Amino acid sequence: MTRDEVLATLRAQEIELPSWAFGNSGTRFKVFVQEGVPRDAFEKVDDASQVQAVTGVAPAIALHIPWDRVDDYDKLAAHAADRGVRIGTINANVFQDPDYMLGSVTNPDAAVRRKALGHLLECVDVMDATGSRDLKLWFADGTNYPGQDDIRARQDRLAEALADVYDRLGGHQRLVLEYKLFEPSFYTMDVPDWGTALAHCNALGDRAVVCVDTGHHAPGTNIEFIVALLIRAGKLGAFDFNSRFYADDDLMVGAADPFQLFRILHECASAEVLTPASGVTYMLDQCHNIEPKIPAQVRSVMNVQEATAKALLVDREALRRAQLERDVLGANAILMDAYNTDVRPLLVDLREGLGLDGDPIAAYARSGYAERIVAERIGGAAAGWGA
Repeated sequence: MTRDEVLATLRAQEIELPSWAFGNSGTRFKVFVQEGVPRDAFEKVDDASQVQAVTGVAPAIALHIPWDRVDDYDKLAAHAADRGVRIGTINANVFQDPDYMLGSVTNPDAAVRRKALGHLLECVDVMDATGSRDLKLWFADGTNYPGQDDIRARQDRLAEALADVYDRLGGHQRLVLEYKLFEPSFYTMDVPDWGTALAHCNALGDRAVVCVDTGHHAPGTNIEFIVALLIRAGKLGAFDFNSRFYADDDLMVGAADPFQLFRILHECASAEVLTPASGVTYMLDQCHNIEPKIPAQVRSVMNVQEATAKALLVDREALRRAQLERDVLGANAILMDAYNTDVRPLLVDLREGLGLDGDPIAAYARSGYAERIVAERIGGAAAGWGA
């Protein structure tokens, strides 16, 4: 790619923000409360607009229902548009109600399954009201002990619920199925891996696709291989970007293994699925426990941009030639040359070309927004969850 082509792709890139990362969040052990965090979905949208204002590539905010439930979703969507962003993916929550202790859509109790399905269909209503394209489903469902439940029966219940939701979607809407190897269930998760997710999506149809959460794999898993196979199958629908050192750590993307992030985005760049036209949603899914919320999301956006720029700088013609010539070391060197390139000056040029400050973190600090929300957001209940 020429420099102009790289810049054009980076300008077209979109990174979706998670509403929940603006609220108080943490681990199962403790949530450290911060001042100025949003108290409702409208204030989360306000904070997302600040990330967009300093990066220029984060125009959408994903919602999580019921965490972001409001009385008037048309009003919320209009508020987002007024702030220069839009409502993105709608995420369902069928893992915090006490009734879901033994599962939601795969629960042995038919009444619990009906309750869970009702919530999923409610989320489609939210999609209709906000103009959202994607419904992302992650299930905590599973078992802790051998013999606890019938594994095949649980898959049947899952397939039935997914089919009901899929049938409810509008023609432009998609079902995005996420998987997770373990936690909170430790013997079986009902959607533990990309193969299970892909099998269910294939059974549903063209508008059912897989979400790859980069923290949801066993240690040492080759995530870029999974990405390549899903692209080849036409079933890569979304990413949930975060970093992990040990398990599902939900740290800022690129913090733990920036080379892995580069390798993943190299697969996306080589398949030309980096821009919104590809249908792949690039979303952050992170838990900011000790770091300030808005700067953490800005930094994550910047990390994705850096890895993307390096992936775009790979000399693909030279790489293909080296591969065909069976030049093992030469091919690897071409990849490493791109990874070792300092792309920060290129990204400064990108931002300044968009009329933005070349340093988004400094621009946010100078804006005074952090001090303003601390002073103004007095009273009410801060968004988040307790631990």
